[in-house]
Amino acid sequence: MARISKILCFSLALLSPVLAQAEDTLSPIPQVLQEWRFDVTPYLWSPGINSSLFINGESRGTSKFSSSDVLSNLKSGGMISAEAHYGRWGVMGDLVSATLQETGNVKTTLQQNILTGAATYTILNNKDAYVDGLLGVRSIAATATITGTSGGSGSVSTIDPIAGFKGRYRIADSTWYVPFYADIGGGGGKTNVTWQTILGVGKTIEKWVDVSLSYRYLYYDMEGSGLLQKTTFKGPQLAATFNF
Repeated sequence: MARISKILCFSLALLSPVLAQAEDTLSPIPQVLQEWRFDVTPYLWSPGINSSLFINGESRGTSKFSSSDVLSNLKSGGMISAEAHYGRWGVMGDLVSATLQETGNVKTTLQQNILTGAATYTILNNKDAYVDGLLGVRSIAATATITGTSGGSGSVSTIDPIAGFKGRYRIADSTWYVPFYADIGGGGGKTNVTWQTILGVGKTIEKWVDVSLSYRYLYYDMEGSGLLQKTTFKGPQLAATFNF
């Protein structure tokens, strides 16, 4: 038994540098390579929603859903993003689809689909930071239905060009990182301006997966008397990214 214990201790002593080196080589920063790499990120975003509604050309006041309201009033939905890269070039897509229903004396149903697509180019890549510039479009399609004493329904859809950047910053040579994203656009249809920001903290668990918790803010300012006027979506986002 003593001999076996000595062998185990000796083996662990030999493996310790290897295990430490494996931990040291685990990094949350992607590397630019001349080969394909992909990632898929399912996530849960629970935004508070605040929007001025115009239905049939008349103001119907402000519709408000808190983050907890979104979770409790969510009838259906799906949220996912994905990226593909070859060298410094890449493409990305992001989809938020949700149907919310608030009941009471007046029942409000809000159905929305937000789709973002963009081409990306890596402008910074080192051991501590990764930054992509992006150029693309974002579309939003929303329908609101109010039932009660003064019911009605309305819808809006628009596609707008956007430009921005996204990336990660490594925290103190560790497997922790700060994910960030920002874009701005407008002028493609009914939108005066739209912008979006994401900032959070994440950790790489294995080379193929990491998790993050962020705060996401999306804003739309639309012209005329369409369904949505000044609209904000803001709240926490929990995500898991799988790398291939």
